[in-house]
Amino acid sequence: MSQEINNREYRQKALADMIAQLHNGKQVDEVKEQFEAVFGGVSADEIAMAEQALIANGLPVEEVQRLCDVHAAVFKGSIQEIHASQDPSAIPGHPAHTLKQENRALEALCDEMRGMLTQLPYAVAPLQEALVRLGAIDRHYAKKENLLFPYMERYGITAPPKVMWGVDDEIRTQRKETMKLAEQGNHAQLQEAVDALVHSINEMIFKEENIMLPMLFEHLSQDDWKHIADEFGEIGLCLIDEVPLWVPATITQKQPPQDEAPAGDIVLPTGVLNIAELVGMLDTLPIDITFVDKEDTVRYFSQGTERVFPRTKAVIGRKVANCHPPASVHIVEKLVQDFREGRKDHEDFWIRMGDKLIMIRYFAVRDPNGEYLGVLEMTQNIGPIQAVSGEKRLATDA
Repeated sequence: MSQEINNREYRQKALADMIAQLHNGKQVDEVKEQFEAVFGGVSADEIAMAEQALIANGLPVEEVQRLCDVHAAVFKGSIQEIHASQDPSAIPGHPAHTLKQENRALEALCDEMRGMLTQLPYAVAPLQEALVRLGAIDRHYAKKENLLFPYMERYGITAPPKVMWGVDDEIRTQRKETMKLAEQGNHAQLQEAVDALVHSINEMIFKEENIMLPMLFEHLSQDDWKHIADEFGEIGLCLIDEVPLWVPATITQKQPPQDEAPAGDIVLPTGVLNIAELVGMLDTLPIDITFVDKEDTVRYFSQGTERVFPRTKAVIGRKVANCHPPASVHIVEKLVQDFREGRKDHEDFWIRMGDKLIMIRYFAVRDPNGEYLGVLEMTQNIGPIQAVSGEKRLATDA
């Protein structure tokens, strides 16, 4: 056993050293020959560990990201795919199957765009339309970044998600820049850009199916995959119409490592918060919140730093009708009744208060079955928001 562990450690070190050699300027063919001479094959997990070793030793994620295409070319053809007794990616509805179906659709669209390059300048308009359709790739990458990567990180696989996310963003940028070239009519640059974009997409497809998915198959339980499948609909599909519902044949008891919620914490459907965190979060929101329950009783209000209307703790437990002037109470009662009986789900008002424009929004709060729970009031000075123009993409020092 110790010999096996030592051999594995040696292989990880050698693999990390080879990526470092590429970083220091060695030619791809040189490193590829060395790889093929030393290794008969390497698992996807060992590639992940090598990347993590480089990052842990101080190599920035961006450097590993820059090498991503290079070391993918080195590893191509040498990765031992780690399959379960039944390949999950062959099961319709399984997240791995869905990702592969999307990849086949992406490949088809890429082939279509490459074919259009032979018909320039006449095919500029169809190429522009194809690049617009390619925008769906964002949903494909978003599923990785928001569903698959969190599970990889829970199992200690941290470097590959960082590297892959960076390359995803590069591809997103490539698509946008290619669209600009199509609008400008520079056909020579457009052809180069489309070729580069298609190459990047195909390389990412290889990494997803030969590096990422094998790692996921090794670590994730049926429970994990089912949770992922259930949330795919939150993000949407990429270039495919629909997928069937997948129900696992068996459920394992293996769970990802995670800390249990401390006693007294509030366990919510999408997270766990302690009281201090919850209060701090609600009071930090740039809006005033008041909640009135189904019995028309004020139950809660937030205490932000820039209150629009005064609130005191004396209103807690008070009937909402008693919190408004007699002249307007009938409006409040009518609105609450409309919410309770399902005639409305929200209502907005806005008023001027000096130099402020105050937006007051009321929402009916219902449980998942549509049962009325009460009313949420949200108040905000939207004057600064109305004054926003242009874009701001980077943080400032101020």
